[in-house]
Amino acid sequence: MQRNNFDVSIIYFKAFIMATANPYLNFNGNTEEAFNFYRSVFGGEFTTLQRFEGTPGCEHIPLNEQKGIMHVALPISSNSILMGTDVPSVMPQVTTGTNISISLNTESEEESHKLFDGLSAGGKVDMPLEKMFWGALFGMLTDKFGIQWMVNYDY
Repeated sequence: MQRNNFDVSIIYFKAFIMATANPYLNFNGNTEEAFNFYRSVFGGEFTTLQRFEGTPGCEHIPLNEQKGIMHVALPISSNSILMGTDVPSVMPQVTTGTNISISLNTESEEESHKLFDGLSAGGKVDMPLEKMFWGALFGMLTDKFGIQWMVNYDY
């Protein structure tokens, strides 16, 4: 089988595809309202809707906020997911500029560590990269330019 330049370019491109990036939105208590709105615009259904209530570590969250959204995911295209969370009042509240992170979904633990370590160099680790109760290796950081990142590898 003979390959043309386009075929070779596609193979070369596929060899370097790594993590996928998705927007992750932070809200001060109105994630559910916002995501119901986004669902009305984009259509589809939530693939994940998890509340703080009953999750490990939720005991520090005020009782009136435990029904808040810990994580919600809404596919908005065949390869993009809009995700979000409520920020409990015990954490710094978000403002325009701190209300979005870039979430990287990686292909391996090795890739997770490489990206996390690289992006956090000169920045600030907000949550160390660790195995989490939901079955993922996960961490959060702010890079030296003030951009917030989340790195996630699902086991």
